[in-house]
Amino acid sequence: MEAFIVQKPGFFTSVQDRGRFDYLDRGVPRSGAADPFAYGIANLLVGNAPDAAVLEITMLGPVLEMLSDADIALTGADMGMTLNGEPAPGWQSLRVKRGDLIRMPRAKGGCRAYLAVTGGIDVPVVMGSRSTCSRAKLGGYDGRILKEKDLLRRAEVSLLSNPRRLPEKWIPGYPKEISLRAIPGPQDDAFRQGLDTFFSAEYEVTLQADRMGYRLKGPAVHHDEGMPESIISEAITPGNVQLPADGQPIILLVEQTTGGYTKIATVVSTDIPRVVQAVPRARIRFERVTLEEAHRLCRQQAQTMREIEAYLKSDTRGMT
Repeated sequence: MEAFIVQKPGFFTSVQDRGRFDYLDRGVPRSGAADPFAYGIANLLVGNAPDAAVLEITMLGPVLEMLSDADIALTGADMGMTLNGEPAPGWQSLRVKRGDLIRMPRAKGGCRAYLAVTGGIDVPVVMGSRSTCSRAKLGGYDGRILKEKDLLRRAEVSLLSNPRRLPEKWIPGYPKEISLRAIPGPQDDAFRQGLDTFFSAEYEVTLQADRMGYRLKGPAVHHDEGMPESIISEAITPGNVQLPADGQPIILLVEQTTGGYTKIATVVSTDIPRVVQAVPRARIRFERVTLEEAHRLCRQQAQTMREIEAYLKSDTRGMT
């Protein structure tokens, strides 16, 4: 079923789902939604399966014309969305009709937004995922970001019986000053003299910030004398913080598979959304936590998602 036609594509709008995980050993990035929390909530708000494909929208949003009736939901960054020229709220489902016009001028807070539509964006599954990896021209809509006049389809499923809205207590804020909880390592032994600097300094997000990683600028952290600046390339995970020779941190994200720089720390997975929603010139500090604390945070987030899912699926609550 036709979902919408792209009148204007925005700055960097792509189709993303949970990502592809079975091909990392062959150099294929996981891709997928950079902010898994906002992505998951968007699908819940329109009643989609948890792995349904959505649009990931970066900084400047698209203009979309609806080609069928549907439920939509926008989460993540506040894009100033309008529906037929009228302000349209985020973090809740909206019933749209054929011919309706959706505009998302620019991000007012945060960096990336997620637009879910009834049934999910219907593009071919490539290596187990509908996600776009634009650098490899893989997946998504012809392996690229959206262009003007692209026609997107959705699966034909029933619309919601009641609208859904996420309560304010669960909606994250996107401040310009950010604290990221991180575990030292896996090569923290190369930075015995620099760990304290890393965990006490303030860094600035540079313009070199995308789905591959965020380069930061601040007090340099160098390797201990006699320690190698690089290692044999090894698999990375989103949240790894590399330190190249200039001592400026790089937080790796979803479109990186291996790396040969030593990694001083790893951002806890629950805080990855804080990274990907940061805009250039945002300020970042790292907070040292233990592995046990990281596990607790992950369990806590999983419990929160279960509570949100139960709340949104309860038809008796509607828009209360």
